Amino acid sequence: MTPGTMTPARDVGAILFDKDGTLFDFGGTWNAFGAAVIAELSGGDAALAQAMGQAARYDLATSAFLPDSPIIAGTNREAAELLASALPDADVDAVELRLIHHAARAPLVEAAPLADLLVELGARGLALGVMTNDAEEAAHAHLDAVGIRAAFDFVAGFDSGYGAKPDPDPLLAFCRHVGHDPARSVMVGDSTHDLIAGRAAGMQTVGVLTGMAGADVLAPHADVVLPDIGHLPGWLGTG
Repeated sequence: MTPGTMTPARDVGAILFDKDGTLFDFGGTWNAFGAAVIAELSGGDAALAQAMGQAARYDLATSAFLPDSPIIAGTNREAAELLASALPDADVDAVELRLIHHAARAPLVEAAPLADLLVELGARGLALGVMTNDAEEAAHAHLDAVGIRAAFDFVAGFDSGYGAKPDPDPLLAFCRHVGHDPARSVMVGDSTHDLIAGRAAGMQTVGVLTGMAGADVLAPHADVVLPDIGHLPGWLGTG
């Protein structure tokens, strides 16, 4: 594009964000969470810790989730079931409560300067929302922690009554809530769960590389793959 020219604005009225790996860098936020949860639930038992790491696809040596970990895009309940499967006589409900407790206090690493970005998107008249496969309680806690909760018209978790990704129902609930047709709405996420849900809902889809999936994994399901959500204004165009 030659200097001084403008990118035609896209026909977009609403944007729905995934949370982990999209608003917040996945590794920076959740690798420490994984280490803390496994340490607590194993009670210092190295064999139990290793078993949970294998079940969750979490590398204890590097303190990081592996790219194929089901926990990356799964629900809080699914994560609890995986970890509990490695614990003798574990109560899945109790494990899930511990995960919610730790998740609400996870160290948050913004994928881009969120406050400024959301102000810019709001100034364009866009309706904004968050749909995460984390618990709704944790979503509110994280958004409040970085001072951006008020920027969103809709916040939902897997337990909010709309279902979980890759089901399109929670995405369609967002579109209904903000009064925009799915075709004029965008799903932004770092996993195929996000993008498959977006396509199924009839939304435009944007992949970002601040999660664990690479561009080669996301591209077949996305209209565009961006380095991070800070590149959204450029993609949306200026008129």
